[in-house]
Amino acid sequence: MAAEVSPAESASRVCSVSSLPLAALNVRVRRRLSLFLNVRTQVAADWTALAEEMGFEYLEIRHLEMHADPMGKLLDDWQGRPGASVGRLLELLTKLGREDVLVELGPSIEEDCQKYILKQQQEESEKPLQVPAVDSSDPRTPERGGITMLDDPLGQMPERFDAFICYCPSDIQFVQEMIRQLEQTNYRLKLCVSDRDVLPGTCVWSIASAGGWWWLSLMITYKARNVTSRLSLRSASPRVPIRSD
Repeated sequence: MAAEVSPAESASRVCSVSSLPLAALNVRVRRRLSLFLNVRTQVAADWTALAEEMGFEYLEIRHLEMHADPMGKLLDDWQGRPGASVGRLLELLTKLGREDVLVELGPSIEEDCQKYILKQQQEESEKPLQVPAVDSSDPRTPERGGITMLDDPLGQMPERFDAFICYCPSDIQFVQEMIRQLEQTNYRLKLCVSDRDVLPGTCVWSIASAGGWWWLSLMITYKARNVTSRLSLRSASPRVPIRSD
């Protein structure tokens, strides 16, 4: 013979899931609640007393009386209101002295709540790992702002260059020589070199479309790789203007 469960023990079974929404209760539990509370008696609180405790007004309760299952309709209407939860329902049943409902339906309510929790956890685990927005910088900047190392973080005063150097990693020595001759001599040009001036993670199209830049598109071909002398490098970039300042 199964041991008798006290109202306190029955209530404690669901204490861990008492904050769950009323939607956690399945149809089976709701129908059994209706069997207990739809019956109008003089010795026990029925669904009308529960409705008053839930905050329903007199006219709302009279309207619920028109339904074939007023208790079921009461649960449907109440679960959309603030404060409605499984725990609050159990508190109100205890307050009304309906320990018989707690003893009889406590295990079923707990079972429904556990199923609800497992379902929520499963849905959460099946969500894609990608988040809606990826942002690894602080502060966040517009697409055209914060492109280079010295840019204004708000993108209001972007850094200016005379040319953007497009090159392959294997041609880095040629680029270093270009920097030395065009920046550190009387040419006084300011080159944008991605490995040195561009912030990591910046979109290449943002760099290409930054306003006020013009391109020094040097195609590093086999012949260009052989241009290592100062004289040859100067002759490879005859269109670069020399600043007058």
